[in-house]
Amino acid sequence: MSTIIALLAIVITLIIYLLRYQQSYWQRRGVPHDPPSFPLGALKEWRRTKSFSEIMAPIYTKFKGTGPFCGIYFLLEPAVFVLDLELVKKVLIKDFQNFQDRGVFHNEIEDPLTGNLFQLDGPKWNVLRKKLSPTFTSGKMKLMFPAVVKVAQELIQVMGEKSKNAANHILEITELQARYTADVIGSCAFGLECNSLRNPDAEFVRMGRKALIERRHSILVDTFMESYPRLARKLNLVSLTKEVQDFYTGIVRKTVEYREQNQVKRNDFMNILLEMKNKEGEKDGLSVEEIAAQAYIFFLAGFETSSTTMGFALYELARNQDVQNRLRQEINTTLAQHNNECTYEAIQQMKYLEQVLSETLRKYPVLPWVERVAKADYDTGDPHYLIEKNSRVLILSYGIHHDPEYYPDPEKFDPERFTEEEIKKRPACTWIPFGDGPRNCIGLRFGKMQALIGLALLIKHFRFSFAPQTPAVLTYNKENVLLSAEHGIHLKVEQIEE
Repeated sequence: MSTIIALLAIVITLIIYLLRYQQSYWQRRGVPHDPPSFPLGALKEWRRTKSFSEIMAPIYTKFKGTGPFCGIYFLLEPAVFVLDLELVKKVLIKDFQNFQDRGVFHNEIEDPLTGNLFQLDGPKWNVLRKKLSPTFTSGKMKLMFPAVVKVAQELIQVMGEKSKNAANHILEITELQARYTADVIGSCAFGLECNSLRNPDAEFVRMGRKALIERRHSILVDTFMESYPRLARKLNLVSLTKEVQDFYTGIVRKTVEYREQNQVKRNDFMNILLEMKNKEGEKDGLSVEEIAAQAYIFFLAGFETSSTTMGFALYELARNQDVQNRLRQEINTTLAQHNNECTYEAIQQMKYLEQVLSETLRKYPVLPWVERVAKADYDTGDPHYLIEKNSRVLILSYGIHHDPEYYPDPEKFDPERFTEEEIKKRPACTWIPFGDGPRNCIGLRFGKMQALIGLALLIKHFRFSFAPQTPAVLTYNKENVLLSAEHGIHLKVEQIEE
């Protein structure tokens, strides 16, 4: 028995030594880094006392100027934390072929909804991106525009009813924005009338929340799967719950069957995917499973990001009444030129609205980082800073967006930063809420469109101001990797009488 205990102690000691050796990677390389916590690396405070952005932003500030990158650890895995803007450009654009993959978990066989454009890597991603690129052209956005306006008009009605009935007209606005984007995407991606604006317990929104929050495994296993996606795939691990898988796959199958049997045509995302399905057998074809995966990620990517961005925009407009008044004047003037109808051309004319949205996305990039994996060893020009093959590469958009070198007084909300003249003054890749280069967010046009329409009609019909419970400085949710307000956003909402 004593021999077994001794052997066990030796094995445990050896494992701990090997793990600690892995966490000495940056020290052995001589690359600047913070001493890692064992075994969580840089993530020791995440989900407890700090959000992901609050952990990473001080590292960006501390090490910027020491070299093209510094080192960090996700659990035991070393990762490259890019600090130099020139290296950002090379990773995202110039040398994209070496940094094409995101390196996030996907397992399209056992976990088919993860076989989507955001999560896939390698040749599969490349083929799918080419198939889907025609889906998000400005022409396609124009076709979907009326469907978005219809939901936005419903949002105005519901907001008006709620503000009248609320004590002192004070509302928590982020939940309502989420139901707006759920209805928009439900209509455009799944062809469904979700009606979640009227019914907050609608199954579509409930399942959307489950997809974002609930996981099949513990936090530790989830973190392992994202830190070591290839190993997790070999172990046949699955990220999504069976309930979420069945729900979204079932919706798509029913929609496909109904539209094909009844020859239904609509100006929406699903119709475009169905046209691709009918090419199955050719290189451009899509299977039902692939359609389900793309519709699922379209919902997931647009549901939380657009609604959260709208919430942050309204918070800043409530704090900066002069900006809100100027924006309302632009909206009213422009709509008057279009018979008071919210048309595609009218929204395109609202340049200050675009500036407000751009500044919101600068200050509050909902996905606060961009992630890539090196396919091969990469020479940065300094042998000391070689990026080795299979290294995870992290670019902190939140850090760049709050860097006073690019944005003086970065905590100030100032839409004037995004006039054409000011944009031209800044280097490329200083505004990357959607990433940049060939693997930027394919749905950025749609995401911006639904946010611009929603904000235009909200500001036209309502005046937003701070309530007694509105914090002067927002705190961020510690549980979610996406940037979101910890306790929601409470504002006073007063209807403007026409």
